Amino acid sequence: MVLNYIWISLLLISVLVGMVHTIVAGDSTILSEIMNSTFSSAKNGFEISLGLTGVLSLWLGIMKIGENAGVISVMSKLVSPFFCRIFPDLPKNHPAMGSIFMNISANMLGLDNAATPLGLKAMREMQEVNPKKDTASNPMIMFLVLNTSGLTLIPVSVLVYRAQLGAAHPSDVFLPILLATYFSSLAGLIAVAIAQKINLFQKNILLTLGVLTAIVVGIIILFAQMSQEDIQRYSSFIANFLLLGIISAFIISGAIKKVNVYESFIDGAKEGFKVAIGIVPYLIAILVAVGMFRASGAMEWIILGIEKFVSFLGLNTDFVGALPTAIMKPLSGSGARGMMIDAMTTYGADSFVGRLVCILQGSTDTTFYILAVYFGSVGIVKTRYALSCGLIADAVGIISAIAIGYFFFG
Repeated sequence: MVLNYIWISLLLISVLVGMVHTIVAGDSTILSEIMNSTFSSAKNGFEISLGLTGVLSLWLGIMKIGENAGVISVMSKLVSPFFCRIFPDLPKNHPAMGSIFMNISANMLGLDNAATPLGLKAMREMQEVNPKKDTASNPMIMFLVLNTSGLTLIPVSVLVYRAQLGAAHPSDVFLPILLATYFSSLAGLIAVAIAQKINLFQKNILLTLGVLTAIVVGIIILFAQMSQEDIQRYSSFIANFLLLGIISAFIISGAIKKVNVYESFIDGAKEGFKVAIGIVPYLIAILVAVGMFRASGAMEWIILGIEKFVSFLGLNTDFVGALPTAIMKPLSGSGARGMMIDAMTTYGADSFVGRLVCILQGSTDTTFYILAVYFGSVGIVKTRYALSCGLIADAVGIISAIAIGYFFFG
């Protein structure tokens, strides 16, 4: 529903601004530009979706190997002590634990569309033990906020878009995204824990958060001593090393367990193909709306107004071009993705704005969309404090993304 209103608003505003411009300036070419943008944006959306098909098929195939080899099950047991503490109202070893882990794992790998079915399954399983069927339970809210904070370990989709749009080093945003999404997830966890009176000073929680924090702090300290060129070079190396390491580990585990690795990969790849094909109409729809919006000049008016205000405050304005992605992200994943692609096309994939929009895209997930879809799937109408905690995580993620963007690429 939210995306429907956003799409309609973008189209209507584009047409109205175009007509006003035509009447005031007496120049009808703006209407032609708006119309032409629909065709070019539709073509661009299909080409990007086509390229994304291969990568999604690859990673869902690899995930299926890991699942059949038992790697996913082992990882689930490893995180169980932590999950039991932050989901205290869920019975121990409840099936929802496995679905929650798989959903978060898919999100960590940047496979947003693969994560959604797992998330819906987790919601249905949590609804089974929810005493008030029309009201969000504590585990549901914690799960939703962790989803909206969008903890991303490997932002596959973002890296693919960068590669398709000509980035010299597509993976150079890997570490910035990791840092921004970590701060966002930590803020979301703390916000919900305070609301639910969960003691974050428990041993297992402190140990998990301590290890994650130590890694993040270590990365910051290490890279603070490097030049911009070294930061980008080592970011790319670490990203590529982890990607290849995960692929190798899953395949080797499958071979050791005598799993038919090839057949497992094919089964997962088929799902990846279906997911990629499924997003084609949505991506085309939002890219057409965004293309019309920018062609009409409305986006430039908004950016110019924000830029003047930021400049009046005496602040650096380089980040302003990335704000449409930041603003759209909590409302619509497809909309933010369209804004990201449009920004990289306009400014260049390797420009500061081009990199910053990728960090913003990977720093959080789509709060309003996730709440609407996940809660709607199980008939929840009373969401309690889920939205406010999700928006807190979003705000921290956006601010962190901008600060980290300046640190790495400013």
